[in-house]
Amino acid sequence: MVSEAPPFWWEPAGVQSALLSPFGWVYGRVARRIMDHRERKAVPVPVICVGNFTVGGSGKTPTALALADTAIARGFKPGFLSRGYGGGVRHATVVDPARDTARLVGDEPMLLAAKAMTVVSANRVEGAELLVESGADLIIMDDGFQSARLVFDQALLVVDARRGVGNGCVFPAGPVRAPIIDQVRHANALIVVGEGKGADAMIRLAARAAKPIHLARLQPRNAAQFLNRNCLAFAAIGDPEKFFATLEQAHVLLARCQGFPDHHPFTDDEINDLLSESELYGLDLITTEKDHVRLQAGHGRALDLIKKTAVLKIDMIFDSPEVPDAIIDAAVVAFKRRRTSA
Repeated sequence: MVSEAPPFWWEPAGVQSALLSPFGWVYGRVARRIMDHRERKAVPVPVICVGNFTVGGSGKTPTALALADTAIARGFKPGFLSRGYGGGVRHATVVDPARDTARLVGDEPMLLAAKAMTVVSANRVEGAELLVESGADLIIMDDGFQSARLVFDQALLVVDARRGVGNGCVFPAGPVRAPIIDQVRHANALIVVGEGKGADAMIRLAARAAKPIHLARLQPRNAAQFLNRNCLAFAAIGDPEKFFATLEQAHVLLARCQGFPDHHPFTDDEINDLLSESELYGLDLITTEKDHVRLQAGHGRALDLIKKTAVLKIDMIFDSPEVPDAIIDAAVVAFKRRRTSA
């Protein structure tokens, strides 16, 4: 998958999408075959997979963190399973927040590891087995919905209410990872994040398939400290506009916003530009938690940028507070059922 989504993915399907549609058809057929693969590996603990329809940010990681919070409060020892992005790990590895960096294991795993035990593995079966060996009694997968060869006890699809699924076309004609109807068929529930009408079609599909639909939103935890301060916000995530909108909804004054591609490694020139503009116009720098951990893996001016940049911390808040408990309960019930029938 590409890290920088072409703009036409998020516009009504046009000539570019049509030209790439044959490749999307082939990609979709392969994705469908993988998702329908019957010989999945079962592990001896409940598995919850948090995925999304499309390439790019929708709220998977905040959802996974929210589920872990609930699991920990209930006495579980959850473990996160992530493929990582751009890291150099070849075999299943337990992330050590004190030793590892985003450059080695990926930025999202570093965020997850601050909450609970996290394993990075391209082979998710191998990663899940390592989590079990390391003492996890509940696995929460951050991504892997379309490709993992694991048995899921709950499979969740997260969709952004504003962007939805873009033009609805399968990669590379659009941002969709597999035919939408197949994704809905394999999901246990839909989680709609934020406000907007972009996800309305997905909500209708899920409703017709009798899938539970949960509403949620991203809520800043520390926005009060940025009130009445002129800020320069920057982000290199799947949807920088979502971050900027979250700041505006929290009444943060944004003098300028600078978006970069997802997982973007900041260059010295880009860092210098951010620092210079901040100093020239007297703007406070603010970024995401994910960008902050990625900058920590840098050197030189990246460390200077970290020192001068504040981090907006966010939580995933469900409209119905009992939803995380219900998801975990459903996973445990499904796990016990498959263990009994095995």
